[in-house]
Amino acid sequence: MLLPELRAQVLHANLEIARLGLAVHTFGNASGIDSNGIDGRPIIAIKPSGVPYATMRPEDLVLTDLDGSIVEGALRPSSDLDTHLLLYREFPQIGGIVHTHSEFATAWAQACRPIPCLGTTHADYFHGPVPLAAQLTASEVEDAYVRNTGAVIARLFREQHLDPVAVPGVLVAGHAPFAWGKTPADAVEHADLLEYIARLAWRTEALGAPANGLPFHVADHHYQRKHGPKATYGQTKSR
Repeated sequence: MLLPELRAQVLHANLEIARLGLAVHTFGNASGIDSNGIDGRPIIAIKPSGVPYATMRPEDLVLTDLDGSIVEGALRPSSDLDTHLLLYREFPQIGGIVHTHSEFATAWAQACRPIPCLGTTHADYFHGPVPLAAQLTASEVEDAYVRNTGAVIARLFREQHLDPVAVPGVLVAGHAPFAWGKTPADAVEHADLLEYIARLAWRTEALGAPANGLPFHVADHHYQRKHGPKATYGQTKSR
C-alpha cells in the first residue's frame, strides 16, 4: 500500500468530519497531498465516493496525481476530486482540503452571503470576512461543474488578492464551505472553526450586529498576535 502516512492523515481527517458533526451520512470529504509523492510526483489521497465514515479504512482511500489519474485504489474517488485538484494546483501553500455541508456555514452559502468579521473569535482565524465565491454559470456547470467549483474559488482569491493561508476557507454560493490548511488535520480544524464562526455570526445578527462589524484595527490586532511575524499567542518552541 503506497504512502501509508498520508493515508493515515487523510483517514483521520475524514473521521474527524464525522466526529465533529460537520457532515451527515456520507456528505463531505477530506484530502491531503504529499508534494514529493512517488518519484517526485505530487500525490493526493482522498475519500472514496459514498463510503460511510464508520467503515472507512486506510486502504479505501484513493491516490491520484495532480491530473486526476488514479495511482492506487479500487474505489471511485470523491465526486469533488477535481475541485481539490484545482485548489492544490492554485494554492501550493496548502497540504489538506476539507469540504463539508456543515449546517450554519452552508446556510450562509445558501443565502449567498459572506460571513462578516463580527468579533475577535472570527479574527483569530480569518484575516477578514469569510469570502463568498460566485455561483457557477450555466456554461460552467455544463462544461465541468466540479472543476469549475474550484475555478470560481481560485478566481475570487486572485481578484480580491486574498492569501489562502490568512483566509483558510471559503463559501461557494448556493453550495457549501471548503476549508484548507498546511496539513489535513489543519484543514479539518479550520472547517470546524468555520462552522463555529458561522454559528456565532448567525446568532450575533439575530441580536443585532453592528453594521460595520468589528473595527479593522481590533480584528487585525487579534489576527496578527496569533499568526503575524511577532505573534505572542502560544508557547515558544524549545531549542
